[in-house]
Amino acid sequence: MSSTLSNESVFATHAEMLSANELAERARRGIPRWADVSIALLVLIIASPLIAVLAVLIALTSGMPVFFRQQRVGVGFRPFSMVKLRTMSATQIGPKVTRKDDPRITRLGRFLRQTKLDELPTFWNVLRGDIALVGPRPEVPEYVNENDPLWQAVLTVRPGLTDPVTISLRNEEELLARVESDPHTFYVNELQPAKLKGYVDYLQKRTLRSDIRVLGRTVTAIIGA
Repeated sequence: MSSTLSNESVFATHAEMLSANELAERARRGIPRWADVSIALLVLIIASPLIAVLAVLIALTSGMPVFFRQQRVGVGFRPFSMVKLRTMSATQIGPKVTRKDDPRITRLGRFLRQTKLDELPTFWNVLRGDIALVGPRPEVPEYVNENDPLWQAVLTVRPGLTDPVTISLRNEEELLARVESDPHTFYVNELQPAKLKGYVDYLQKRTLRSDIRVLGRTVTAIIGA
């Protein structure tokens, strides 16, 4: 598959990036923390019966545990544990990059991933302050380079549940399944640099209105699925 975006074009944007302080200021122009907390708490209260039912179904169909915890990198390169409903076999390990046809994904897990119901428990991370409702998606530590200027810019703000790049790449697992080369190599060399550039582009013009639009687009995409 041809390159999504060359490294040269990605890093050429660095000279035009806002400073860390300016990006942090942009973050404060997004959805305020009190709104994140209020919405996350409301979602967890309303969704708790559904989460309980899904947890029972996971336990019945593929055993325990029902929750999946994974280390992610947050603002200022601080690690945190992100929690989701488990969608893969509890006994299998493998690459961090997941393709749509990954044999580790359970039958119920495919449904949970498609509908994003597996991410309902992640609102707990929003409540804790690990992530925000809107912001760059948090990455696993092994894919984060602290010396990369793009990562330094992205992690001046709190990661989020959703953002424009995530919406555009909603079918990322399907894209990776079509890659003829090694999906891990493609992700690291092609897809992730493009995502980082997209994160920075968004952060440079972020506003409260733009964050609200992202939430609306996310809800629409989920309902559409």
